[in-house]
Amino acid sequence: MMDRGKYAALLDPEYWTYIDAVTARHFPPADMPVEQERALYDEMAAVFHTGRPAGVETEDDAITLADRTIPFRRYRPDGRSPRAAILYFHGGGFVFGGLDSHDDICADLCDETGFAVISIDYRLAPENLHPAAFDDAVAAFDWLVAGTELPIVLCGESAGGNLAAAVAHATRERPRPAIGQVLIYPSLGGDPSAGSYIDHAEAPLLSTTDLAFYRQVRAGQAPRLDDATLEPLSDSDFTGLPPTVIVTAECDPLSSDGETYRDRILAAGGKAAWLNERRLTHSFLRARKRAPRAGAAMTDIVTASAALGEGRWPY
Repeated sequence: MMDRGKYAALLDPEYWTYIDAVTARHFPPADMPVEQERALYDEMAAVFHTGRPAGVETEDDAITLADRTIPFRRYRPDGRSPRAAILYFHGGGFVFGGLDSHDDICADLCDETGFAVISIDYRLAPENLHPAAFDDAVAAFDWLVAGTELPIVLCGESAGGNLAAAVAHATRERPRPAIGQVLIYPSLGGDPSAGSYIDHAEAPLLSTTDLAFYRQVRAGQAPRLDDATLEPLSDSDFTGLPPTVIVTAECDPLSSDGETYRDRILAAGGKAAWLNERRLTHSFLRARKRAPRAGAAMTDIVTASAALGEGRWPY
């Protein structure tokens, strides 16, 4: 069992049961090959999979481009006509994850909003360095815009939150930009010497050491400091972004990214809200049916997604 330190009091007992279960299954040695790490991650995700709601239909397909295909999974509410579509980007540090690892989360989001959800299997590092994942994310957005009249909400968690935000920045001047974005404990490129990066540097399930590793693996070299496709907070222009809700975890080095991103959008005259979910850590969505606080945070995510998809501001 890991040393709980200050988090023994900051996190609820049932949430600690979740943390212990995750670390028991996905805590690979530093020198493990990436293929084996991915297998461990996928096994862990399968253990926490809660099943799909009965009223959700799924279909696997792929976006065909000139030089590659991008697999995706579409979720639709059975017997209901969706009023919007959610374009979803999974987490996993740009190294792990895929259509199966976040399948139940997407199915629940579809069921609880009544929207269609399209989950994208973007290319992973280190085999595909930046901007491969970003290029796939933008291509998926353009493909979805061309294929549906439904308003589109961008949504992603962790690495996927980074991609959703980067897509919002890159496509805000398109004829049909996203109607909103919901970013769940996203990595946005905040100041690593301040705020939660210091206060929660050694938080359970994600540390600043982990963040540095994922960033290095994704970029492969020293990245440009002004690359908004890599770190959206490095953008110099925050005007014209869609209404934005950022949902972070209190005990996560990334929580300050949510606050900073909200403040940049508000300063540029846009709409943004930051919900810093108390007594939770990074990756709390997997605990949404195991711990009440995580379940309440999922409700906040559904509420925000549903409102934005219907053109309403929820706060």
